[in-house]
Amino acid sequence: MKLLHQKQEKPRLGPRNRPQGKAQQQQALQLDLFADDTSADAAPRKPPPAGPRSKPGLPVLEPGEATVLAPGKRRLHFGEHVLDYTLLRSKRRSIGFLISDDGLRVTAPKWVTLGDIETAIREKKRWIFTKLAEYRDRSTRRMQPQMQWRDGETLPYMGRSITLRIHATQRAGIHFDEASEQLIICLPADAGEQQLKDRVLGWLQLEAKRVFAERLPIYAEKLGVSYQSFALSSATTQWGSCTSEGKIRLNWRLMHFALPLIDYVIAHELSHLREMNHSPRFWATVQSIFPEFETARKTLRDSAQETLPVF
Repeated sequence: MKLLHQKQEKPRLGPRNRPQGKAQQQQALQLDLFADDTSADAAPRKPPPAGPRSKPGLPVLEPGEATVLAPGKRRLHFGEHVLDYTLLRSKRRSIGFLISDDGLRVTAPKWVTLGDIETAIREKKRWIFTKLAEYRDRSTRRMQPQMQWRDGETLPYMGRSITLRIHATQRAGIHFDEASEQLIICLPADAGEQQLKDRVLGWLQLEAKRVFAERLPIYAEKLGVSYQSFALSSATTQWGSCTSEGKIRLNWRLMHFALPLIDYVIAHELSHLREMNHSPRFWATVQSIFPEFETARKTLRDSAQETLPVF
């Protein structure tokens, strides 16, 4: 059977952790794929009192600590480590940090001095260097070869790798053989790659509905809450969401992960029916029904969406 390989461009992930209004937070709480991973805010800084001020553009730093590379581009030295960053001025009230393909970007109010900005960077340096390293790791994984949609290729399913086995036949069908861990797909001999992907996607989404329908009542009973409905999500930036009305959405791509990670997202979303926020009380609620939530949370954050199969 001839299966053609066609490259598809994956949607890029954008930051999802900008502050939301209270009304919007109450309407829906979501579990982001990379929540808090790529941006942060320093505490708001009050404008300096009236009186003599340092000249704009002159950092209050010891000689050799900061270097101007170009307009808006600066370099800080932390011992053996060097940190380049881009500085943007805006009307915002606090100093914000964003990690992207271009490295660190700092956005600050116009009235904040360079000395204050770079003091804030020093205070956040552990977070910044950690997130820069994580971003580089994700970029490396993004460069790994994409999955080839063909007979014998493996697919991540429920935390393990299963093998695609294609049978050339005019009678369409698909079923999973637990014993051999093979997904058997029946397709016409002249089927193309897209037909194979569509067939596997349909099967994965049916499996997601089955598994989610089984696990949701278990954790709802543990919490003593009731949800109104659940539906599948294809979002590229969140694993799940829950509204105050009890409508839950779960990303079907969770089927690539082991059951404990699926259970964590389910426990997370159901806990919002008790606490529609991410306060300490909320995390205590999650822990009450899913004690190992911190491990699961970290595993999901470390699992880059870019490494999952392209559909």
